[in-house]
Amino acid sequence: MTSTVLEAIDIGKFHGVGAGRFQALTAVNLAIAGGELTLLTGPSGSGKTTLLSILGCMLTPSSGTVRVHGHSTTGRKPEQLAKLRRDHIGFVFQSYHLFPTLTAIDNVRIALDIRGENAKQSTQKAAEVLAIVGLENKAGSYPRELSGGEQQRVAIARAIVGDPSVILADEPTAALDAENGRAVMAVLARVAKDPARGVLVVTHDPRIEEFADRIVCIEDGRIISDSRTVATREIALQA
Repeated sequence: MTSTVLEAIDIGKFHGVGAGRFQALTAVNLAIAGGELTLLTGPSGSGKTTLLSILGCMLTPSSGTVRVHGHSTTGRKPEQLAKLRRDHIGFVFQSYHLFPTLTAIDNVRIALDIRGENAKQSTQKAAEVLAIVGLENKAGSYPRELSGGEQQRVAIARAIVGDPSVILADEPTAALDAENGRAVMAVLARVAKDPARGVLVVTHDPRIEEFADRIVCIEDGRIISDSRTVATREIALQA
């Protein structure tokens, strides 16, 4: 049985001040389980990015709490939230966020270097996760020498190298064509098989729904549907 690795409890969020103040999220409850890939969908302005930022401990909710691997974020200082992110959350972004002057393996290894891990061990771990995402032969390549899909897979490797409890991916296929988008989602789906790790993907891309175990839809700051798609995902992974 899998456990909850990330949880939003009665999350509310206001943006702006005075006449421009508005409620971006209202009483949002969402639990992400290990061993699952969850898609968070909804129209522009629905609250997807706000919710992802709160779940990733980058934005403080106006009400409610977040639990990361069982640890509540309520009342934590910025440095404590940073430690929660570093220890338990891996991020994947639409624009890759790779360092152009570093090779693929160094872009991955830097996530361990900032933790102060031994250089030899961090290099070995970085090589191992590059192999997991199918880029063992691109370890010495610079971002400019990689395709968009390959750069995104390096970003995924960097996100998982620290063995986080949850991966948060913000529109990871938006800049990719259909083939590369499927390749990236196949990697995330494999990563999500680990019962100790959950994957949450924010997306507008209906083409990747087949990779999901679960699809959550948010609209006007409220979750309006939450459905499971295990059978469809199994078909996609076998294709």
